[in-house]
Amino acid sequence: MEERLAIAGAGTIACGLAATAARVCDVVLWARSESSAERATEAVRRQCEKIGDESLVRRVTVSTDPRSLHDETFIVEAVVEDRAHKAALLAELGAAAGPDTVLATTTSSLSIERLAQASGRPDRFVGLHVFNPVPRMELVELVFPAQASHEVRERARALCEALGKTPVEVPDTPGFVVNRLLFPYLFDAVELMSKTGIAPADVDRCMTLGAGMPMGPLALLDFVGLDVSMAIGEEIGVQVPQDLVDLVDDGALGRKTKRGFYSY
Repeated sequence: MEERLAIAGAGTIACGLAATAARVCDVVLWARSESSAERATEAVRRQCEKIGDESLVRRVTVSTDPRSLHDETFIVEAVVEDRAHKAALLAELGAAAGPDTVLATTTSSLSIERLAQASGRPDRFVGLHVFNPVPRMELVELVFPAQASHEVRERARALCEALGKTPVEVPDTPGFVVNRLLFPYLFDAVELMSKTGIAPADVDRCMTLGAGMPMGPLALLDFVGLDVSMAIGEEIGVQVPQDLVDLVDDGALGRKTKRGFYSY
């Protein structure tokens, strides 16, 4: 692969992307703290193990020094789904990156145009919405700001293909395509459960066995994270069910906290 890839972030998406990319290139992953770096190193190792080649972890350099990103040609921001947090980091990255470096964001719902402007380099910017678990999910939604150059568009597509993904260019609308269509369905499942008293497992069983879904809607919300799901719902303008809001307020965020609609 021609690009030198760096990832700013240490969460699930960042680590999954790093492990995926390690199959084809060396990767720099930047974390803000030593504790985050330690967790990221272990998460990347687990992801590589799931891929079937734990030795790939040696191709991922985890660093807490922001200067480790400066020589890379394609930098992907993969931090929490919060506009202010992402915009601030992208402004930092944009100011320090080389003139030909492409900046990308893994946002699943936020305006690419606004984040591109925040980065200070809207002509060299792309929304690179990968899906969790990154090593297994084939689709990447590519979203370009109006000023993105033809070269950036081609480089973004080439990167996706090098990673073994299928890029699909989608409009810069809240939630893009997948989440804009998916989350109303997921939230309807919560409302149905709330109004009827049907058990989460029975809702999910109906949708997996009756509709052929690979995962039921309530299990999927837990997998995505209830806090992330709430943020996406608010961004796309869909009413977030009160039961979901109550769980988030109680600190029950799904699998990552061992409890949500299910206990883990």
